[in-house]
Amino acid sequence: MHILSFAEEATPSVLRAQVREIQEQAWPSPAGSAADPEAPAHDPLLRPRSMLLVRDGTVLAALDILSKEITHAGRRYAAAGLSAVVTRQENRGQGHGRRLVAAGREAMITSGADLGLFTCDRPLRSFYESAGWRVLPGTVLVGGTPRDPFPSDRPGFDKVTMAGLFTPWARQAEASFHGSRIELYPGDIDKLW
Repeated sequence: MHILSFAEEATPSVLRAQVREIQEQAWPSPAGSAADPEAPAHDPLLRPRSMLLVRDGTVLAALDILSKEITHAGRRYAAAGLSAVVTRQENRGQGHGRRLVAAGREAMITSGADLGLFTCDRPLRSFYESAGWRVLPGTVLVGGTPRDPFPSDRPGFDKVTMAGLFTPWARQAEASFHGSRIELYPGDIDKLW
């Protein structure tokens, strides 16, 4: 079993097709509208990177890392976040997702990101914490675009914001992230990552 990492557009088609299959297990598309496995899933401006946990040519778990510069409390940060974290249905509960999420966190640190930010459903909080992430209490990520914001506290959502503060200046500014609204604005394709 090993972890492979590719720029999204460079992911081999046989592996990309398996990832789309696993994503369909987790988040089924409406009847007759399955995504084209060759089409990019993310906005290329977010520099999507796919990480796959593979055993004998079979993708067991997958995630994407999206990256962009953000400004928060008057400071610029290189931010990255997890997106589309998924484990093959028959392989859940075996630690594969946790291993990959922890590797994603390490990949962000190695890439030079100041911080990692993403939202997850509240029941998944302990899963992400077990892989090294922390909750930012009361923090809301504002996705979408400035003209069409998509906040993580919108009605019907039950999200928490997870974070990793990787650099000294991000750790020094930790208090500014607590209970705040962070303008992520990843665009129209990836409303929230």
